[in-house]
Amino acid sequence: MSTHYNVRAYGAVGDGRTNDAAAIQAAIDACTAGGGGTVLIPAGAVYLSGSLVLKSHVELHVERGATLKASGDWADITQRLASGALTSGVVDPGAAQSGIFLAAYGAVDIGISGHGIIDGSGTEYVHEATEHIYRMPLERPFTVFFIGCEQISLQDTEYRDGALWTVRLTGCTDVAIQGIRIDSDMRIPNTDGIDIDHCRGVRISDCSIRCPDDAICLKASDEFARYGACENVTVTNCVLETRSSALVLGVDATAPIRNVIFSNCIITNSNRGLSLNLGQRSVYENILFSNIVIETRYFDEAWWGSAEPIYISTLPWQEETGTVRNIRFSNIVAHSENGIYVIGHEPGAVSGIVFDNVHVKLDKWTQFTGGRMDLRPWSGGPELVTHPTSGFYFDNADDVLIRDSEVTWGENIPEYFGEALVERSSRGLRLQGFRGEAAPHHSARVGN
Repeated sequence: MSTHYNVRAYGAVGDGRTNDAAAIQAAIDACTAGGGGTVLIPAGAVYLSGSLVLKSHVELHVERGATLKASGDWADITQRLASGALTSGVVDPGAAQSGIFLAAYGAVDIGISGHGIIDGSGTEYVHEATEHIYRMPLERPFTVFFIGCEQISLQDTEYRDGALWTVRLTGCTDVAIQGIRIDSDMRIPNTDGIDIDHCRGVRISDCSIRCPDDAICLKASDEFARYGACENVTVTNCVLETRSSALVLGVDATAPIRNVIFSNCIITNSNRGLSLNLGQRSVYENILFSNIVIETRYFDEAWWGSAEPIYISTLPWQEETGTVRNIRFSNIVAHSENGIYVIGHEPGAVSGIVFDNVHVKLDKWTQFTGGRMDLRPWSGGPELVTHPTSGFYFDNADDVLIRDSEVTWGENIPEYFGEALVERSSRGLRLQGFRGEAAPHHSARVGN
């Protein structure tokens, strides 16, 4: 029996107008019933489709020159669920449901491969276009959303025009994501690149991601608390651009996120570089960032992030929050319009932070207003605060070591550029080989 199932043999038309969901799903069902194999989306055509459900031992292969395109008709998105993705991390049963284009539930040994294109049709859900951000409905689909699956492989495919989070994996184990490309319209809100939620044993490598919201994000969402911690994750050799945070933990986390390595990445033209944003009751621990080049700049305030190359925060998003500990940043080079912020909501909330060979060059090159601290999201007061820019800023951060690191200043020095380092309400700050003068129009070396 053949292990290849061509969707055309099951009635797919591939004219870009006909909904081929029934034919493609028939090929998937036949493949899994036959013991597994490859469902082929052949080259030379656009296959429009509503929701599809991948099943065990099935690889969906999109050939180079083929496009699998999500329907822009909400009625065709038949896989739906209540999700906190658009309701501040809390599932509201009364709110509109989110949809899923490519779904999987409890499947084993599944994959998506091929150098073709998977198109999420995000721009077809736009309600209103403004200069820097679209107004969108709640009713729009995740491009890929797998729940409770094992042995997942996503390789080589290009994902375009997501309508919501592009690739979301929740409660999954043994995941390999390699060489995928994500390219979304940069004005669609909530269109993350890759979201790893309550997953274990995840390897992400060699990806190129350009998306408006978080590029690679680790979560432990409240709606899927039954899956426990998000842990044992590696991310390496990726190039990222985003209107929000490039490599991020949180903000939604009601279970631990731990044992994570980010390495050998390049972040360009982004609102925020490396972000540990804890707004719920959880713990982030044992997180390593190394060998990363960062460029961050100010952008329109509709998007979170204000040019911080590194940002750590435990400000409550809802009622309470947790702790961040044992975090290491090494061999980081940043060119930024804002500095590094480490902010705990109370003493002891942030501890055990090491900056080793971290170089920050501060400059101003965009037309957007600078000199602000971005605390989003939090429930305790103003989220955007006018604030002087320092190279490093610590507030309620304990047991911090800065070793062989440096702050320098570029050619454009606004008046709000200030000290190389500022410390507030912190204990145990240690400097070893730290180099940094205040901005040229200031006289102090280190702020207190």
